[in-house]
Amino acid sequence: MSGGRAPWPAPAKLNLFLHIVGRRADGYHELQTVFQFVDLCDDIHIDVRADGEIRLIAGAPGVPPETDLCVRAARALKAASGCSLGADIRVVKRIPMGGGMGGGSSDAATCLVALNRLWDVGWPVQELALLGLKLGADVPVFVGGRAAWAEGVGDRLTPLYAPVAPAECNYLIVKPNISVPTKDVFQDPELTRNSPPITIHGFLASGGGNDCLTVVRRRYPEVARAMKWLSPFGEARLTGTGSCVFLVCEEARARELLGKLPPEWQGYSARGLNDSPLLSRLEGA
Repeated sequence: MSGGRAPWPAPAKLNLFLHIVGRRADGYHELQTVFQFVDLCDDIHIDVRADGEIRLIAGAPGVPPETDLCVRAARALKAASGCSLGADIRVVKRIPMGGGMGGGSSDAATCLVALNRLWDVGWPVQELALLGLKLGADVPVFVGGRAAWAEGVGDRLTPLYAPVAPAECNYLIVKPNISVPTKDVFQDPELTRNSPPITIHGFLASGGGNDCLTVVRRRYPEVARAMKWLSPFGEARLTGTGSCVFLVCEEARARELLGKLPPEWQGYSARGLNDSPLLSRLEGA
């Protein structure tokens, strides 16, 4: 059985701001952030298997199948639902790895959503999101498929609709030639962990900031260099814990600047999306 010729999209995300407002007893951090998707997507191809086997045909470079988030997502849904079917999974990567754009989490979420439909499991979104949270803190927002205000570890989500939805701007995104391990940033003793909580309207008024930026710039000078390179063209921001940096930039200007990008960096022009393209694919499945 086939999942159809069209792939299932797994969009990247940007954190439009990121505040760390506390640290929990279990060592995790209490966050406030806004997630917005962009139209830079990985493609997930899925063919349903009748024999129950889950196979990774192609995945993220350098990631073994047993730790690949798509495989883990498929196995988690299969075990939790009792489904007897399996799947062949092929991932076409476009989202840069280690850049803070959520590619692995998005891939996992897309597998959960797609297999929920293809295996006829029929779970509601909330149940899929809870399962996804066991795979990663960012998975639930990708399962939900709507730009969101997030709190907790990023799992308490408030979908954002007009008039508080973020503008669907075009962004210039730059990925320096490094990856930033999230764990290293959150363990840094100089990380700000006591930002005063704000409201959605407070974010709209102030724009917020990224509490990880100071640590990331110090630990990873290449990120600081990318921020400096972007700064003449607008307000450069860090997404998540990095390493990707971005700014609002009209598409024509973004493409012009991409032509001047240092050759060792990756760059993208991408449109912000408040609705994930996964929702449209789901409707057409």
